[in-house]
Amino acid sequence: MLTKLEAALSYQGVPRNRFYQVLNKFGEADMLIELLKAQGLPLYEYQGKFIYKTAIQPLTHGKFCIMDIETNGSKPSKGATIIELGAVMYQDGKIIDEYESFVQCDTIPPTIMELTGISLDDTREAPSLKQVMHEFKAFLGDAVFVAHDVKFDYKFTSAMMERVHLEPLANRKLCTFELAQRTFEAQRYGLKFLNETMDLHQEADHHRALSDAITALELMKISFQCLPKKVTTVEKLIEFSKLAPRLARREVKNG
Repeated sequence: MLTKLEAALSYQGVPRNRFYQVLNKFGEADMLIELLKAQGLPLYEYQGKFIYKTAIQPLTHGKFCIMDIETNGSKPSKGATIIELGAVMYQDGKIIDEYESFVQCDTIPPTIMELTGISLDDTREAPSLKQVMHEFKAFLGDAVFVAHDVKFDYKFTSAMMERVHLEPLANRKLCTFELAQRTFEAQRYGLKFLNETMDLHQEADHHRALSDAITALELMKISFQCLPKKVTTVEKLIEFSKLAPRLARREVKNG
């Protein structure tokens, strides 16, 4: 719906009349605006224009939801579901809230149990997917959705929202993997490797949702310290994470 307006919403904004003119092609504009906001899109009316809040939000005051999920499969279309979700809300240099829950589940493949340490006993009596998705949606709000390999987590979580008859996600998103590649050199950029080599989170329990979310946050903090001065807003950060040149991987020294 807003594809053609994306660039303008990300920077200079779209005049109110123009914005309403576009939305009215798809339905009643005021209703669609509220729907988009409910999906997490940070629409903001500012000086007679509609703009993403992230375009005028200083990086230091940005609101970031760093999250991770554990699942019992890779494809929601084949019945895979979230079995654990963990998230921290980060703003003004500190964690201001956190969320963690197992999700009710009847099947977990042995490989997943071995990888995560999560068993059916942990999930069988856990809150339902519907409850967890409603709670996480309220927790997330219109914050930037952050994850290590954000494409997977965002797409999977959005599919789970739709499974329980919620609208799909529309939040701005940021990938700590892609951001790390553009802010410092490393041999590899997997979260476990970076934690082991950079001591990001001493009490990390890899492949557990909240622990991985906290580790990704610590990684994001390091990337923030390496950003060029021109990255002053949240939206410029998102653009930088996607378009800035990747740094050369650090070579492994032999001997």
